[in-house]
Amino acid sequence: MIIFCYFREINTIFATHFIRFRQLMKITEALFAGSSTRISERPAQSFPEFAFIGRSNVGKSSLINMLCNNKKLAMTSSKPGKTRLVNHFLINRKWYLVDLPGYGYANMSKTGQQKLANIIRNYINLSPDLIMLFVLIDSRHDIGKIDMDFLTRLGENRIPFAIIFTKGDKNGVNARTAQIERCKQQILEYWEELPPVFVSSAETGLGKEEILDYIESVLVQTENSNN
Repeated sequence: MIIFCYFREINTIFATHFIRFRQLMKITEALFAGSSTRISERPAQSFPEFAFIGRSNVGKSSLINMLCNNKKLAMTSSKPGKTRLVNHFLINRKWYLVDLPGYGYANMSKTGQQKLANIIRNYINLSPDLIMLFVLIDSRHDIGKIDMDFLTRLGENRIPFAIIFTKGDKNGVNARTAQIERCKQQILEYWEELPPVFVSSAETGLGKEEILDYIESVLVQTENSNN
C-alpha cells in the first residue's frame, strides 16, 4: 500500500479561511495569456497558477467556462481530446487558471499520447508557480486505473492537488452522494486522509462558489506566507 499524508496542511488552510472568504471570489476578467508546450514558453509575467486536468471526456473545458462566466473561454467539443497545449488565462490580473491537456485519450497514436504526456509532465513537475492542481473525475463512476495511477504519481512527486467530481447533475443527489463516497474510500486505500474534494456541474453551476472561494483562500494564505 502506498500512503500519502501531505494533505493536512492544505486542509488546514481551507478550514481556516473558507468562512472568512465565503462568496468573496468573483471572476470579473479572464484574459488569454498564451499557449505553450514547454515551461520555458509560458507567459513571462509570473502569477500563482491553479491548473485543471482530467480524462479527455470529463468536462474540463465546460467547467472552466462555467467558473469564468464565459462559454467561449476554453474550447469545448463533442469530440474529446481537443486541448493539446498548456493554456494560461489571467484571472482578475492576480492569478492564472491553467488549462492542461487531458490524459487517457485512447483515440490517438502512441506517439501523440506520449507527446501529450510529456507536455503535462513538463508543466506539472517544473512550473515554479503551480499552487494547486485540480484533478477532475466523473462523479458517475468509480475512480478508474488511469485516474488512480495519475493521482499516485502526483503523490509520489508531492504535487499538491484537489479533486473536483464533475457532471454532478447527471445523477440524483442520493446516487451521486453514494458514488462519491465510494470514490473517497478508493482514495483512502492509498492516502491517510482525503485531499480537498468538490462536486461540480457545468450545467447548473454546482460547486462554483466553493471552488472559487477555495482558490481565494489559498491565494490569501500564499500571500501571507510570502510577507
